[in-house]
Amino acid sequence: MRVFRISRLLMGVSMAVVSASPTVAETLQDALIAAYKTNPTLSAQRAALNATDEEVAIAKADGRPSLQSQSNYSENVLTAANSFVAPSRQITSQAQISLPIYSGGLVRNSIKGAETRVLQGRATLRGTESDLFVGVVQAYMNVIRDQAIVGLNDQNLRVLETNLQASKDRFQVGDLTRTDVAQSEARLAQARANLQSAEANLITSRETYIRLVGAEPGDLAPPPELPKLPAGPDEAVQTALADSPALDAARKAADAGRYDVRVARAARLPKVSVSAGGNYANYLGTFAGGVQPQQFTQAQAGLTVTLPLYQGGRPAAQVRQAEARESQAIELKTEAERGVVSQVRSAYALWRSSLDVIQSSIVAVNANKLSLEGVRAENSVGNRTILEILNAEQELLSSQVQLVTARRDAYVAGFMLLAATGHAEMKDLGLDGGPLYSPVAHYEHARRQLSDWADGPRAEAIAPSTARTRAQDAKVKAGLAPLLDAPADSAPVDRSSPNPANIPPSKQK
Repeated sequence: MRVFRISRLLMGVSMAVVSASPTVAETLQDALIAAYKTNPTLSAQRAALNATDEEVAIAKADGRPSLQSQSNYSENVLTAANSFVAPSRQITSQAQISLPIYSGGLVRNSIKGAETRVLQGRATLRGTESDLFVGVVQAYMNVIRDQAIVGLNDQNLRVLETNLQASKDRFQVGDLTRTDVAQSEARLAQARANLQSAEANLITSRETYIRLVGAEPGDLAPPPELPKLPAGPDEAVQTALADSPALDAARKAADAGRYDVRVARAARLPKVSVSAGGNYANYLGTFAGGVQPQQFTQAQAGLTVTLPLYQGGRPAAQVRQAEARESQAIELKTEAERGVVSQVRSAYALWRSSLDVIQSSIVAVNANKLSLEGVRAENSVGNRTILEILNAEQELLSSQVQLVTARRDAYVAGFMLLAATGHAEMKDLGLDGGPLYSPVAHYEHARRQLSDWADGPRAEAIAPSTARTRAQDAKVKAGLAPLLDAPADSAPVDRSSPNPANIPPSKQK
């Protein structure tokens, strides 16, 4: 089983800042477990699968015996003048049992079609779970990224405020011109705008996290290392073709369409059933004349053969309709396969590209640090202008933001690759969240039910409401991400390792 191995995959992306509200750190595993238990989308899909399970019991019911009874009590309020023996009142009762013997394959193929759609529903549920986990990972990493970006922009704002004050002081003594002060003021105003935009993005990411997980993001810890990813796109595609839940669901839908055609064809074939019944009547002593008894009992049994001769063209139309829908399902299966192949290759390319961007960004951050220090030193002896300092600070900020974003993109793309290959579900990740949901248990219970009175439990909400959670803000704790404190000289990423991005700052030499 593939499991999450705790490591420092994204220690470099650990937040430049973290949420100030909760006191207990949260992990990605906690978020995934919470979503698995309480997300309404996943709970709704489980309920949909339960409804699909019942289609098997419904189809089986058409092949089982049916028993009906009817009773009646009546009084003759007004009797015709020429009716001398009509009873004044009577009680009648009748019962009949019927058992289908042959239905042209309708029952058999209906059951097989329903069972195939149950398998399709299970694959759809797997896909919903996988998509939910991708969304949770994205939300989790977005919060970490946006907190870091807010922290970097806040830090840059404070630096620019200090620069502006220094520029004003030097202007007062004639060391700088009014133009230099204006440039510092303009850059500070732009930094404030950038910070406000970053804070809005952080609030959005936190609210998205609440929507998916059902709880506010706390002190989010760096995520664990991903399981080993495919060595190349071809390997990833082969794994996806075998294990993708989306493709599995499309295949089962095409299989079910074949059974639907057979069900439609059964409408033109004869049907045979056996039946037995009985009647009871009691005139309650009101049958006049003394010729007929006051009560009687009657029973009968028989064999019924129904042979359709002409139904206005309905059966042929239903067969053509089922064949067209089967054709549609076959094409959708091909479309699903194409989508899986495209998704896997794109996710793999994005993952590898993000790793390259990480390495380039590390070099850029370290180089921009040295550049900024050099420009400041040269400015102190008059060889550089204030504008050049401002530009160097902006370039450093941009490279830092690019690095945090690339770290987020690499992790999310890696997880999306897992999902596309069909290995991003609860059972694959080895999360300790208690017993897993079993779709088989409900199915086995439903298919064996024979009683007309075996209702299920009353529907109740499973997912909690988030209406009482507090509105999120953009407050963060100040602090520099460990990666951004890395030395200026860094070694290249080892692309041959199972996880090329996993290079702690202390190892960058």
